[in-house]
Amino acid sequence: MTQALADFRPAPFADPDITAKGEVRASVAFDRLKTLWVMTGTLCNIACVNCYIESAPDNDRLVYITPEELEPYLDEVDALVSGPIEIGFTGGEPFLNPHMPALAEAALRRGHSVLILTNAMRPMMRPRVQSELLDLQARYPGQITLRISLDHHSADVHDAERGAGGFAATLEGINWLSANGFSLALAGRQMTDETMAEARAGYGALIAGHGWNIDAANPAELVIFPEMDPAGSPPEITVDCWGILNKNPADMMCASSRMIIKRRGAQRPAVVACTLLPYDPQFELAHTLTQSLEPVKLNHKFCAQFCVLGGASCSA
Repeated sequence: MTQALADFRPAPFADPDITAKGEVRASVAFDRLKTLWVMTGTLCNIACVNCYIESAPDNDRLVYITPEELEPYLDEVDALVSGPIEIGFTGGEPFLNPHMPALAEAALRRGHSVLILTNAMRPMMRPRVQSELLDLQARYPGQITLRISLDHHSADVHDAERGAGGFAATLEGINWLSANGFSLALAGRQMTDETMAEARAGYGALIAGHGWNIDAANPAELVIFPEMDPAGSPPEITVDCWGILNKNPADMMCASSRMIIKRRGAQRPAVVACTLLPYDPQFELAHTLTQSLEPVKLNHKFCAQFCVLGGASCSA
């Protein structure tokens, strides 16, 4: 290729259809709806060093969803899917949203399973929230799982990410949930200097030491995510990569899930392709769930780092 032609090549992850090398970019067709994610809001009680969504006490770029805004999407789920699915609630910290118990109940009373992602810290441990959680668990037994973010099995590494005392505070929340019989899962990270086996063994020792009913060998109960580097330079995913990597596009998150968000100042919620990319306008698909079920072009480095090469998923 001449220099003149090379100068016309797009930068990596710049063109939705063509990679920087001029190859056809991979896309993922919608397969079937397994998980509907609800972004409860980006406000959080803490500001983690590497939070991919930049949640913080002062980040309200995505505002609180209300039960009234959620109901039409649940109506669409009922029309699109025969039987219950997983309704996942993420943030920010979901328990900062004052509507969180009502949001969960809106899904639970339709028979869906509910997954709530939380740091299990002070917002969840408020007496009112504890009482509402216990009430929901009593009325909808076996339908609620809380997945607690625990960045590492050691306090030092966790607190370096989430702030001094965060590890102890989160363990207090997990202990309360465990003592009250909630279904639990953990979400952690595999450090670059440890193997997956070492990471699971470390979490397993912590789990056993506290007597939590979590199977460290079960990827649904101990979800260990790959590191994501916003400044990194992963390879772009082309249509040929599926065969080269022996990957099935139907296994990618965007083949089976969508997420509802509401941007600050917006009149209504919108549907985005992915839990990892709520700010990028190219991944905002529609205002309704039904209209959002179109192919998703893998035009972001997180598509490569987290999903295709990392083999990870936010769903259970």
